Amino acid sequence: MESHGACKNCGKRTLVAEDVTGITVCTSCDVVQDFDNFQAHIGGVTGEAGTYVRVGTVGAGGTLNYKEKKNFEAQRLIMDVTFKLGLSESKANEVKLLAEKITEGEYGRGRWFDVFVGACAYVVMRKDDKMLPIVEVADIVDCDVFELGRMIGRVVDFVDLKLPEFDIVNCFERSIRSCSSFGQVSADIIGRMMQQGVFLVQCLIKWFVTTGRRPIPVVAAVLVFVGELNEVPVKIEDVANELHVVVGTCKKRYKELLERLVEVARVLPWGKDITVKNILKNAPFVIQYMEMKSSAICNGKRKSYEHVQCDMEGLLGDCLGEEIGNAICNSSSKDGNLQYFEQGHSSNLILESPDRFQISPECLSIIYSGFLDEVSLAKLSADRGIGNRRKAQRSYDFQICIDWWQGNSELSKKLVLMQIFGKDVGLDPTPPSFDKGSLAKQRRQEKIKNAKCRIHRIMNPSMSDSGCGKDLHVHEPEKTAKKRKKMQLDIDWEDLIIETLLLHNVEDEEIVNGHYNVLLALHVFDDGIARLSSRNCDIL
Repeated sequence: MESHGACKNCGKRTLVAEDVTGITVCTSCDVVQDFDNFQAHIGGVTGEAGTYVRVGTVGAGGTLNYKEKKNFEAQRLIMDVTFKLGLSESKANEVKLLAEKITEGEYGRGRWFDVFVGACAYVVMRKDDKMLPIVEVADIVDCDVFELGRMIGRVVDFVDLKLPEFDIVNCFERSIRSCSSFGQVSADIIGRMMQQGVFLVQCLIKWFVTTGRRPIPVVAAVLVFVGELNEVPVKIEDVANELHVVVGTCKKRYKELLERLVEVARVLPWGKDITVKNILKNAPFVIQYMEMKSSAICNGKRKSYEHVQCDMEGLLGDCLGEEIGNAICNSSSKDGNLQYFEQGHSSNLILESPDRFQISPECLSIIYSGFLDEVSLAKLSADRGIGNRRKAQRSYDFQICIDWWQGNSELSKKLVLMQIFGKDVGLDPTPPSFDKGSLAKQRRQEKIKNAKCRIHRIMNPSMSDSGCGKDLHVHEPEKTAKKRKKMQLDIDWEDLIIETLLLHNVEDEEIVNGHYNVLLALHVFDDGIARLSSRNCDIL
């Protein structure tokens, strides 16, 4: 059917509408006519449908498309999060089923759903006693640790599940395998470092360093220490970034580890010379001593020390023998101080029982002091040029002369908490929180004493010179013509609260605990309200 309109290309009136599509086409030049396909709808919404848009089908189709798209994006997000966390296909399917169960198949969209997926992944892994640090999950889903923790709590409450305790030993083993800083290290050294790290981690548990703290910074500190102990180049900043923890916290835990090892080293003959700065050089002997102590008693019986005999021979025979260097051996041979440690006397060092050392700790201390004097004398001689005629000496490495790590202690393997606390590693400190609490109580006791002195001095001005005010520091600046004289007292808000509580007859034992808000509410504010109400009753 030809139309009366003219073609926009050739100008001829040879326009025809196709039967199938209804598009107007010129039969002369075969050009499709633009903007010539509009058909008016008459009759409202229920009227005739248009060519491209069908009236009345957009709403129903959009709802179905929105739900399908939401579910598709939710499932894709679950797969993406589980892939970044390194979960297997079965674990990813468990995460999907858990999310579907909680949301009743509706899933969700938005930031909360990302956190929800991370919480489901964490719960699935912890339920099967698999290690998945919460800081790593929080970094993947881009949220705060506390926000993710609250979501995990809601998921656990919904499914009525009790998660097992966090296993810091498994976390250390997982971290040392996945950390890229140890990617170029051989398998033998990794196995050695893993045994040493498990030993130190469980020692830190016994020393209460992990109590009430986040475990991942402790793991980072032990990783760095065992890496330095085995001459593996590693930086604490790199390890902290890979484990998604704060660098400052890792440095604090690393310092606490060094301080604990220094405390253990005090029992050694040269322990007074060991500090935090040189503990890394003495760490092989300290850890070997800890390993001996932890293996000493087992089920009430003392274990054999056969594996310690060679170490003692190597320590005394090699470190104090002729192999130390001719610079000090010549002076030692004249006095006969080191003749006892020659090869002919090595049999004397064999120990039949750990209680019958032929060399007492006092003797070892004297030998070590003499050894230090000889070393200092040798250095002084070398500085003056006396040692130039002697042969060049190679440097002595304590870690080469003896194989200090044996790995015979049970602490090198994973133990339960009661077994860890049953071991003796040469140090039994109190928890850091207990130490801080004791220091805080001592500080409050001193503040209570000073507050009583100030109250006594104010209420009895004639007795102000009795000596109670010696703890009150008054600073008087120089007198000037334009400025008035000022007095600055070393009193803070805590002193004022303590004074207020003392004036309300609060016992010292209650104040020393430091619960100021509760004490103020009980003895100050409630007392004032009670007095005011009783006074109003009397007036009425």
